[in-house]
This record gives sequence, structure tokens and C-alpha cells, in this order.
Amino acid sequence: MPRGEAPGPGRRGAKDEALGEESGERWSPEFHLQRKLADSSHSEQQDRNRVSEELIMVVQEMKKYFPSERRNKPSTLDALNYALRCVHSVQANSEFFQILSQNGAPQADVSMYSLEELATIASEHTSKNTDTFVAVFSFLSGRLVHISEQAALILNRKKDVLASSHFVDLLAPQDMRVFYAHTARAQLPFWNNWTQRAARYECAPVKPFFCRIRGGEDRKQEKCHSPFRIIPYLIHVHHPAQPELESEPCCLTVVEKIHSGYEAPRIPVNKRIFTTTHTPGCVFLEVDEKAVPLLGYLPQDLIGTSILSYLHPEDRSLMVAIHQKVLKYAGHPPFEHSPIRFCTQNGDYIILDSSWSSFVNPWSRKISFIIGRHKVRT
Repeated sequence: MPRGEAPGPGRRGAKDEALGEESGERWSPEFHLQRKLADSSHSEQQDRNRVSEELIMVVQEMKKYFPSERRNKPSTLDALNYALRCVHSVQANSEFFQILSQNGAPQADVSMYSLEELATIASEHTSKNTDTFVAVFSFLSGRLVHISEQAALILNRKKDVLASSHFVDLLAPQDMRVFYAHTARAQLPFWNNWTQRAARYECAPVKPFFCRIRGGEDRKQEKCHSPFRIIPYLIHVHHPAQPELESEPCCLTVVEKIHSGYEAPRIPVNKRIFTTTHTPGCVFLEVDEKAVPLLGYLPQDLIGTSILSYLHPEDRSLMVAIHQKVLKYAGHPPFEHSPIRFCTQNGDYIILDSSWSSFVNPWSRKISFIIGRHKVRT
């Protein structure tokens, strides 16, 4: 444009039109929508940053409560795993005390023992088996009241650390509910009833259960869980040095470490037999305790899962044929069938020679469950 010349109406109009369009865009719904999206994205990013900062603070706080016996500084994963373990413990404790409150008050006929007498009991029942120890924990505090000398050797842990522990702190998180379910105070047999073979109490027979217990660090500096067979009893513990204290209700457990049935001392070939029951839909209902050293699984690992998931893929059709035969000959005596390959806990397959039968509900006349008797082939 020449100097001193005013802009023409065409140029000014175009400029005004452009400004008008820009102003119009700012007031348009599309502009407001984009603005809201941008603001929302910025707000979400701020929320994520805040949550991230809070998470870091929570993890740092959890690390303060990590057990002091650990030598190395705990990582974030260690802290989260420990928190999960605590949650499992709290849930199991809640279920346990619910059972306890529902089943009534403690029995008055339970014999009382001093700590010295507990030590004598422990030595008598562990002297013949180096893989067994006795642990007594309080129903009131959960802490160990007494634990055998050889427990420190079996678990590869210091005795003073064990003596100051809660028994459930030694368990694998997935086994806590099983532990509490089998140690509910109202359902435990009395210790004196078992030792004296007395018949005046109508108690259910002692039923063992299995849990994994955490030991000390191995050669690889890793803490591992080993399977143990546990038999619980009910006792009361009194403190002669403090007569003003009332006797304390406790659970006495005889704890035996489980070894592979294929390692020394091996289970004899003619005794490598166990039984299982499962639904017509192939879901495990019960697993014989004799299966533990042979399969490597604890009963709670299998119950509720499908038997088909443990069979060799090529043998699953055999299981279908077995079910067809069971359904056809419901209620008949057990029959043999082709051997099947079963995957053990370490991933190896063993061959099982099995006989099968079924239980027919007399009311519905339908099969309630299928029974398998299995012998491990050498």
C-alpha cells in the first residue's frame, strides 16, 4: 500500500471479517468443547500426579513397618507384598473370631500345663522324629507361648525370633484361612483326651491339615516356604510364678515337615496310593493327605480346581471316557481304566493306575461324586 494512502474498504472489510470469524469461533460450541477437553485433560494429569505422590508416600510409610529382621532395604514390591500379607492375616483373624464367637465359650474340662510341662511334652513327641516340632500359641494374643528347641533347626531361623513371633506370621498367606478354619477353639480335641485315650468326651477325631511355613534364607539368600503337616489340640497354660494371672487358652500343634515321597526316606512302592473325589463336572472335592508327598500339592491347592487341568493334554480324552463309563455303571463296584499322566507340583508328570467308582445319592438317584483310587506307577 502506498505511504499515506488509507486502506480501502475492501481490505478493511476483509480484516474485520477475519476478526469476526475468530471471535465467532471463540463463542462457538466447538470452541467451548475443545476448551473443556483441554481443561479436563490438564485436571486429569494433575490428579494422576497427586495420586502418584500419595502412593509414593504410602509405600514409604509401609516400609517403616517392614519386619526389622530383614537385612536388606525393602523394595516397593516387598512393601506391597507385606501389606497384602497383613490384609490376608486380618481377614483370616476376622473369620476366626467369628467362628469362635458363634461356637460358644471355652470348655472347663481342659487340663492345664505349665511352661515346664510343655517343654517335657515337646521333648517326648519330637525326640523320635527330627522333622517334628511342637508349637503352642495363645488364643488371646496369637503369640507363641512355647516352641520346641529343634524348630529353629527345622525352619532355619533363630529361636529368639521364633519365640517372639505370632504363629500366623510364619505361614504362607494363601494358607492362613485353612489354618484358622482347622484351629477354631470350639472344635479342637483336648490334648489330655488324646494322650490318655479317654472316651468320656465326645470329640471328633483329630484331623491333620497342611500349611506352608516360611523358613530362613537358603543358600541362594532366598526365603522359602516348606509344606508341613499340622495336628492341633486344645490346652490351657498357667504360670506358677504369677498365680494372679488366669490360665491362658492355647492351641498346641504338632508340626511335621513333609518331604517328597520319591526322596530318601522314600515311600515304599506298594504304599504310593491315595484317593480323591471330584464332582461329575471334574472339580476336586477331597484329596487324601497321602497325596501330598506324592503330588507336591497341598489339599487346598487342588480342591475347587478341575482335574482336567492337571492331566496330560493327550490323556484328557481318557477322562471323558472314564466319566462316560462311570455314568453308565453308576453305583457299581470300582473298575480299572487306562493309566493317566498327572502333572505334579514341580511340573513333572507321573503315571497313575486308577480305579473308579461313584456315589449315588439315594434320594435324587443322581451321582453326587466320583471316587478315584490312584497308585503311582514306578
